[in-house]
Amino acid sequence: MFRILRKIQSVGIITENIERDSDYEALGSTLKRQLERQFQGSLAIRELDSGSCNACELEIQALNNPYYDVERFGVHFVASPRHADVLLVTGPMSRHMEEAARRTYAAMAAPKWVIAVGDCAVDGGIFGCSYASRGGVSKVLPVDLTIPGCPPSPRHLVKGLLALLDSAAAR
Repeated sequence: MFRILRKIQSVGIITENIERDSDYEALGSTLKRQLERQFQGSLAIRELDSGSCNACELEIQALNNPYYDVERFGVHFVASPRHADVLLVTGPMSRHMEEAARRTYAAMAAPKWVIAVGDCAVDGGIFGCSYASRGGVSKVLPVDLTIPGCPPSPRHLVKGLLALLDSAAAR
């Protein structure tokens, strides 16, 4: 153990200084201002995987990593649909997830929004409609916003959240 500690002490800290993307920072500050105006600073999101390949989930998880850190802008992912304002659905709607998706949507308090993330959630993607898949999420739930891409980047996800807030403000 002392050998490892001496090695750490002799080498020191080897990390890069990562500069933040100014365009993403501008998007984030716009998002934060909108959230403060419309939701008193906080937007709760429940993510639901309805049968995806997991690529969209990796991009959604990237929103919470230290580089993107979407929580500093007021966006929080919650474990219960009862606490959520937005349902973020990924993947084609598999027949086995249909009832779970309906129950999750029903458990959310009004006002509630549904975002279909990725090509599969938008229209079934490469999976389409089959014996196991209903296709896009809109065949089961009322979708308020679609974010296409395979998978959409974290930047596109934040732009989608801004579009949702703009449409909610227009109502």
